[in-house]
Amino acid sequence: MEYDPRVMPASDSTLARVTGRDGGPLFMVMVGIACGLAGAFGAVVFRLLIRLFQGAFFGGAEGVGAVLDEGLLAEAGDPRAISQTLKPWLLVLVPAAGGLIVGPLVYFFAREAKGHGVPEVMEAVALRGGIMRPRVVAVKTLASAISIGSGGSVGREGPIVQIGSAIGSVIGQMLGVPARQLRTIVGCGAAAGIAATFNAPIAGALFAVEVIVGDFAVTQFSPIVISAVVATVVSRYFLGNHPAFAVPEYDLQGPLELFPCMLVGILAGLVGTAFVRFLYFSDDVFARVPLPEWAKASVGGLCIGALALMFPHVLGVGYSTIGDALAGNLPIALLGVLLGVKILATSITIGSGGSGGIFAPSLFLGAMTGGFFGKLIGQWFPAQTSESGAYALITMGAMVAATTHAPLSAIIIIFELTQTIDIIPPVMAACVLSSLVAMFLSTDSIYTEKLRRRGVDIHQQDDPNVLKSLFVRDIIDEEPPVLRSGSGLDEILTLIVETNYTEIFVVDEERRLLGAVYFSELRRVLLEQEHLRALVVAGDLLVTGRATVQGTDNLDTVMQILSSENVEAIAVTDPEDPGRLVGCVHRRDVIHAHNQELLRRDLAGGVSTTVGVVDRVHQVDLGGGYFMKEVLAHRRYHGKTLRDIDLRAQAGVQVLLVRSPGGGVRVPGPDDRLDPGDRMVVAGPKSSIDALV
Repeated sequence: MEYDPRVMPASDSTLARVTGRDGGPLFMVMVGIACGLAGAFGAVVFRLLIRLFQGAFFGGAEGVGAVLDEGLLAEAGDPRAISQTLKPWLLVLVPAAGGLIVGPLVYFFAREAKGHGVPEVMEAVALRGGIMRPRVVAVKTLASAISIGSGGSVGREGPIVQIGSAIGSVIGQMLGVPARQLRTIVGCGAAAGIAATFNAPIAGALFAVEVIVGDFAVTQFSPIVISAVVATVVSRYFLGNHPAFAVPEYDLQGPLELFPCMLVGILAGLVGTAFVRFLYFSDDVFARVPLPEWAKASVGGLCIGALALMFPHVLGVGYSTIGDALAGNLPIALLGVLLGVKILATSITIGSGGSGGIFAPSLFLGAMTGGFFGKLIGQWFPAQTSESGAYALITMGAMVAATTHAPLSAIIIIFELTQTIDIIPPVMAACVLSSLVAMFLSTDSIYTEKLRRRGVDIHQQDDPNVLKSLFVRDIIDEEPPVLRSGSGLDEILTLIVETNYTEIFVVDEERRLLGAVYFSELRRVLLEQEHLRALVVAGDLLVTGRATVQGTDNLDTVMQILSSENVEAIAVTDPEDPGRLVGCVHRRDVIHAHNQELLRRDLAGGVSTTVGVVDRVHQVDLGGGYFMKEVLAHRRYHGKTLRDIDLRAQAGVQVLLVRSPGGGVRVPGPDDRLDPGDRMVVAGPKSSIDALV
C-alpha cells in the first residue's frame, strides 16, 4: 500500500530529532532544495513524454524515431506542419484516441488529475493541509502528456504545477511535517514546476506565494524561493538558458502610446472573463452528455480533431502560433478567428475531461487579442504606435492576469519569458487594468471558480473556529491500547487502570475495528465482578456503531463527534481500508491543539503582550488563580517530548512557549523535544507551576 500520512502522521519523534523540523528554518531550506531538484526533473521528464507521445500519435513508430533523432529535449513540433502530413480522417481520430486513453486513466486512478490541476492544489492547501495523493504525480504526468501529445488544446504549465506540488506533498508527508509546513512545501513544489518549465525563477516563486500558498511571510517565502532557484538551475542544464519566445524590439513611440496599452488591458479583461465563463459553460454541457464520465474525453477529442481540419493552430500548446503573432506574421482576420476558435477548443478539451493547463491557452488568447488590436490601431495611427507584435506581447501578460487574478505573477512571467525589460511599463499598466476589469466582472479567477462550484470559498478570511484549520493527523495517537473480543474482565480492568484510558478499542486479528469498551458501560459489571470475572469478555461489553474519523478530517468535526457522543476518544481508521484501526484522537489533545493555535494566531496581539511581560517580571497573574511563568525545563524532561511528559495531565499546567538557550522562541507541538537549557513559558495554577521549579 502506498505511503499515506493519514495512516502514518507527524508523530515520529526520532524523525523529528534527526530532521530538526520543529526548529524549522534550515530544515525548510533543505526541503526547498529537495523540492527544487525533484520539481525540475519532473518538468524535464514531463517535456520528454510530451515529445514522445506527439511523435507516437502523429507519426507512429516513424514519428517516435524522428523525435529520438531530433533529440527529446527539442521543442515540440509545429502542429500545423504535422497536421499537413496526415489524412483528414486520421487528424480527427488522433485527438479522439488520446481522449480515449486519458478519460479512463484519470477516472479510474486519480480524478483530481482531470482539468488544469491548479484548483486541486489550492484545495489541498486550503482544506487538507497540503495532503495530495502520491499517485497524482504519475497519473497527471501521463494524462497531461497524452492530452497535449495527441493535440489537446491545453498547456503544460498547469500540469507541472500539480505535478510539482504533488511531489512536494509526498516529500513533506514522508518527512512527517505538520500541516503548516506541509503547505509551504507544496508551494515549493509548485514554484519548482513553474520555474523549470518557463525558465522563470522569480515568476515561479511569486506564483506559488500569490496563488497557491497566499502568504508572503518570510518563513513561507524563503524555502519557496530556494526551490524555484534550484529548479531553474537544473532545468537550464538540460533545456538551456533562453527565452521561451523571440520577441520584437519594443519602445514606446511616445507618452500617448500608454493609452492604447491601457485600452488593450481593458480588452484583455473582457476577453479573459469571457474565456472563464465559456470554459465552465463547456464543463456544464459535457456534464449533461449521456455517456460514461470516462468516455467523454474521446468525444472532446473528436471535436478538437474536427476544428483542426480548418484551424490546426489550436492543436497542442500553440507556442508556434504565438511566435507568429509576436512576429506580426498573422493577418488580422486570422487573429480574430483564432481568438474565438482557441476559446472553443480549450473549453472543449478541459470540459470533456482532458488533462492540461490553461496558462498557455491564456498566453495564446492574449497574443491573438493583442495582435488583432495592434494591427487595427496601427492602421489608424501608424506613426504613433508600435508593431502589432508588441501589443501581442503586452496582452499575453494582461490575459494571464485577467484569468488568474494574479497581476504580479503575470508581469514577472512576461519579463522572464522574454528577458526584455523595455516592455515592463506598458505590461504593468495592462496587467493591472485587465485584472481590475476581470475582478469587477467576477470575484473568482479561472482557478477559484472551479472551487466555488464545489462549495469551496477560497476567499473567505480565517475562520474564527480555529479547529477547522487543524487536522486529525497532527494529533493522532498511533498506539492506543487495544483488546480482542475474547479478552477477559481482568485484562480489561488492568488496561483501563494502567493506561488512564476510558475507552479501549476492540479489534480482530487484522486490526479491523469491532467497537469499543467504555468505562461508563463497565461500571455496572464492577458491582458483580466476582461472579462475572470468569464469564464476561470484551465482546459482551462491546459498543458498536460509534463514529470514526480519518487523518484528513479537521478537529472541528472531531469535537462535534466527541460532544454529541459524550466520549473522550474517537477511533481513527485507514482511508484506504476504512475498517482498519490506525489510532485514535483524544478530547484533551483537541483542546490542547485548539489552545496552541489560538496562541499562535494571537502572538501579535494581546497574548504577545502578556508574554512580553513575562520576559521582564517572569510571572504574570492571569486572574482566577492562574499565572503565567517562565521556568527552566528540569533535567528529568531532557530528551523527552511534550507528549511524553504530558504536563497537562501530570502537573496541571499548559506549555505555551519554549525558549532555547540561543534565544529562539517557538510555539511547541506535542512532538517538540526539550533540550538542556530550554525554558518553558507555562500557564496554570500557582501551586502547579511552583511544583515544576
